[in-house]
Amino acid sequence: MSIDKKELVRRVSQRVVKGTGTVEEIVDATLEEIYSSLKQGESVSLRNFGTFYVRRERESCVFKFNPSQRLRSLFGWSSTHKGEL
Repeated sequence: MSIDKKELVRRVSQRVVKGTGTVEEIVDATLEEIYSSLKQGESVSLRNFGTFYVRRERESCVFKFNPSQRLRSLFGWSSTHKGEL
């Protein structure tokens, strides 16, 4: 099962009690900033979620994601996370 952007926006708008239009603008702006940062070779770290980065290899780029300790713990992966999930 997966959710698309429309469903993500709907769920977030319910959680923060904001209109879907406002939330969609924020999601779009966030994604554009992530894309822009990665394109410039910057990593993007989201606390309690993980870090996105691009590693250049020869003539191409490799997109990478390093999950946070909290996310690792949620899935039972090796983790040092001690807080709430």
